Amino acid sequence: MPRETREAPENPKQKKTFVLDTSVILYDWNALHNFQEHDVAVPITVLEELDQFKKGNSVLNLQAREFIRQLDKLSGKNMLDDWIPLDGPARGRFRVITEENGHGPNAGEVFGSRKADHRILNTALGLAAAEPQRRVILVSKDINLRLKARALNLPAEDYETVKIKDVDQLYKGKREIEVADPGVIDRLYRDEHLPYEEVLTERPPANQYFILRSSVNSALATYNPRSGRLERIAKAVAYGVTPRNAEQTFALHAVLNPEVLLVTISGAAGTGKTLLALAGALEQRRQFRQIYLARPIVPLSNKDIGYLPGDIHSKINPYMQPLWD
Repeated sequence: MPRETREAPENPKQKKTFVLDTSVILYDWNALHNFQEHDVAVPITVLEELDQFKKGNSVLNLQAREFIRQLDKLSGKNMLDDWIPLDGPARGRFRVITEENGHGPNAGEVFGSRKADHRILNTALGLAAAEPQRRVILVSKDINLRLKARALNLPAEDYETVKIKDVDQLYKGKREIEVADPGVIDRLYRDEHLPYEEVLTERPPANQYFILRSSVNSALATYNPRSGRLERIAKAVAYGVTPRNAEQTFALHAVLNPEVLLVTISGAAGTGKTLLALAGALEQRRQFRQIYLARPIVPLSNKDIGYLPGDIHSKINPYMQPLWD
């Protein structure tokens, strides 16, 4: 009778070696520090690919430059081909792998090309063959590369350290509160403020906004961290622009509040983000020497902005026209 074979259960205390793909670095330049006590290996092919991303102003370019600087700082005078301890007793080690071991399957031959992904696969396969006592895992944001790794019997995982798992739990800047006693809201209208303990069980974040509702009335309020009270918000008019709902009222109030130095507004297209920001800025124009309008330049098709005709104003005007409007 054939003998039944079962894979041995994984030992949670066993140290592992994670091999990082380029996509992980471009997603999080600080990824080296997010594998607890386990070791992290970076194939030399990843550094070659990062070299192509280090110039530019996009987030990917920033991630590539920061990782290269971090690698230089962590290595010090050590050779990167040796295992170098990461800071802290709870951290493992890291190294750059320069060789592609020829033992076992060759990804370039299996998949018919020697592109960078297959060289990274070969590096991970070589490390697994060189250290059979350790579990070697490829980490990549590229789902196709993970599938290829598993096809070659190499464990592969997605990098999820900075992934938001529950969007509903994100801080939204506002909350809706059901108030049992309508008199509380009446006092808010009369006194323009309330102790936060009257409607909340714990101290809220600074400058958080609230929609207070009871069975007969409602009010808008914000938490002032300096006074420690909930303060009523009335609709403000900025440069002739009047907010149409509670969210727009909150946004304009934050923009006009001199105690709030940075305001971020998110929402779908057409919800008034740009209009409210500009109206709030123009309303306060006498308090500042200059107002800057910034907008990302997104190339059309594969043509950069330099391909557009005319001088710098002619090139930028199509992107800035919504702001002028």
